[in-house]
Amino acid sequence: MKAYVVGGAVRDELLGLPVQDRDHVVVGATPDEMVKLGFKPVGKDFPVFLHPQTREEYALARTERKSGRGYKGFTVYASPDVTLEDDLRRRDLTINAMARAEDGTLIDPFGGKQDLEKRILRHVSDAFAEDPVRILRVARFAARFGFGLAPATMALMRRMVDSGETDYLVAERMWQEFAKGLMEAHPEKMFEVLDACGLLGRNLPEIESVPKHFAGSLPVRFALLTWPLLESKAEALAERLRAPNEVRELALLASRNQEKLPAAKRPEELLDVLKRTDALRRPERFGELLSVARQAAPGSDTSRLELARAAAAAVDAGAIAQRATGGDIARAVDEARLQAIAAAVR
Repeated sequence: MKAYVVGGAVRDELLGLPVQDRDHVVVGATPDEMVKLGFKPVGKDFPVFLHPQTREEYALARTERKSGRGYKGFTVYASPDVTLEDDLRRRDLTINAMARAEDGTLIDPFGGKQDLEKRILRHVSDAFAEDPVRILRVARFAARFGFGLAPATMALMRRMVDSGETDYLVAERMWQEFAKGLMEAHPEKMFEVLDACGLLGRNLPEIESVPKHFAGSLPVRFALLTWPLLESKAEALAERLRAPNEVRELALLASRNQEKLPAAKRPEELLDVLKRTDALRRPERFGELLSVARQAAPGSDTSRLELARAAAAAVDAGAIAQRATGGDIARAVDEARLQAIAAAVR
């Protein structure tokens, strides 16, 4: 039985990047032997174990055979006779198909180190085409590293899209990769790859334009995409990707108020925006909305809205409510806030 560090840990080490997690492949072992050594089984679809001390993942070497559509359409075979090279061959990219032996020896049967040096993303084998999620992973790695794609890999991805394989992508898996890509250093690179292979137009047709730069939290970055969209299209995109509620809310808020935010100048307009966006009850989300506006429309001055929110928030609505009666309370609070805003932005 031999164990090897594989995948991202080897790649990042060669790039001089911090190694966050170490995954291991075990060759020549059975599940029973792993359990006897104290490893805890955790894999549902194939044999994966946690090391009894380090809690790092150790997976038995395995192969996969396509048995259906989508990313779940695989039959997994794990056995002591599966070699390390067999296991590495099923991986997506050459830069992720390297291993490090216990004595430090680099095992690189598919030229991953050379592709790292050339800054190229290249598929390992035609088995790449069996899992459409890999297209999104490639796009995410382009966003992370800024690498280009091997022409043969791009051509293969185009064929996958044209064949309809990406129609079987599961929304939750799409979002998982999409969200990671949005948070990488160069998200625009992800969209360049997805557009070039045809997936953007086929699977994410609502996206009409892509910002050149992204900054901020995940909700802010997603809302940048929906800023120019009609609210119905923004909602359709969020639903297509099964985006989490906090992401969906900010996206719809941005799409709904894209014209009102930069246009608000007078106290009445500023208060209207604050009320429409629930800025007083949810100041952090309002701050994210203003961040979207500044990035989507460079040169936008959000200082009046920021001053207006601070001034309106300083009004003691409770004290006003004690003095007013019935339907006059809301009107009295609004008047007090208008006066505070007018004084703050004049």
